[in-house]
Amino acid sequence: MASLLDKVSTLIKANLHAMVDQALKANSLAVFDQYIRDAENNLDALEDAAATVGGNVKTLGRKVEQYQAESTKYDKDIDALLQQGKEDLAAAVQAKLNTTNKLLAEYRESYQKTQVEYQRLMDSKLKLEAKLTTIKQEREQMHELLDLAKAKERTVGAIRSLKDLEGVGDADIARITEGIRSRLDQAEARAEIETSRLEDQVDATLGKAELDMQLAERKKRLGLSS
Repeated sequence: MASLLDKVSTLIKANLHAMVDQALKANSLAVFDQYIRDAENNLDALEDAAATVGGNVKTLGRKVEQYQAESTKYDKDIDALLQQGKEDLAAAVQAKLNTTNKLLAEYRESYQKTQVEYQRLMDSKLKLEAKLTTIKQEREQMHELLDLAKAKERTVGAIRSLKDLEGVGDADIARITEGIRSRLDQAEARAEIETSRLEDQVDATLGKAELDMQLAERKKRLGLSS
């Protein structure tokens, strides 16, 4: 899991400007195409992992509810048995309660950790999807620039690479190149804003989960658990 998230993190942090420069120098879209293949493969892996971990969250959640209900019941039974003077039975139920509370604590800890893991997977998935969309858009813009450059090369014959096109007085290439870089700046800014929003969303979700857990504990103490 850590290995997958590390790969995804690397893809999310990929530098768009560096990719553009590499494509310009190589006069090729290969760097974009490789990124897209890697990102799509890792998205599939993220979806599979999220489905598995999400299933575990549900299973652990049911276990927590089950042992919580048993704990509450045993606690009430002990009081009732003591009130009836049945101390031997009360001691037996107390032993069951101790075992149940231990299991409850273990399942609750696993549940909380698995919830965090699931949120990390979903957060990474959303961020990678946003970055992949941006890369695909920039690939289309770069495709247009490379096509125009190749046409210019065929006409001029003396220009060897897209880098040579800059600063030779070709107004068309200069205009389109500047347009590409301007859109690239905007795309990176949009990606940063989207990432910030996704992080806020995850923080809010985790915060709500913590509040729900606190309220559940309070309801248990008040005897309001279902």
